[in-house]
Amino acid sequence: MGLTGPSGCGKSSTAGALLQLRRPDSGQVWFDGTELTALGEKELRAVRPRIQPVFQDPYGSLSPRRRIRDQIAEPLRVQSRWSPGTGPGRVDGLLAMVGLDRAHGERLPHELSGGQCQRAGIARALACDPQLLVLDEPVSALDPSLRAGILNLLLDLQEELGLGYLFICHDMPVVHHICDRVLTMHDGRLVA
Repeated sequence: MGLTGPSGCGKSSTAGALLQLRRPDSGQVWFDGTELTALGEKELRAVRPRIQPVFQDPYGSLSPRRRIRDQIAEPLRVQSRWSPGTGPGRVDGLLAMVGLDRAHGERLPHELSGGQCQRAGIARALACDPQLLVLDEPVSALDPSLRAGILNLLLDLQEELGLGYLFICHDMPVVHHICDRVLTMHDGRLVA
């Protein structure tokens, strides 16, 4: 699902409400038959791994002081899915899934290109086997030469893993390339 509209129309606020990073001013947020806005914090913790964000700024979404490998492992640790026996292999598998190798995992974000950082961010989002990725302008900060690679990766992952996407983007050719359906917002409302 693509979500488009002019700057300031509410696209990122909608993403924040879906991720339950902010409560909506009114209305409800539903995911897979569950009203997220009615859940308490404990119930939300159980749902959150199923909905994961990929942010616009590949460098800003990663900690500059932590190795990529540790940042991909973090969701596994937070969700109590980490074990010393299987965790490192899971991280290596996620790196490979997004087109990075083990050596990339040992680096800090500033040692990677923007495209490699965005791939690391996607790997981190996939760590807990989500059903839905909320992609807020995931290629707008990248050079045009890197955009196609990330978009093709997203299409491949969607087919391989059966992921749903909420893809927020201003670039209509990109939206039509990756999205099956497109919604348009204006002044905080869906208009088409």
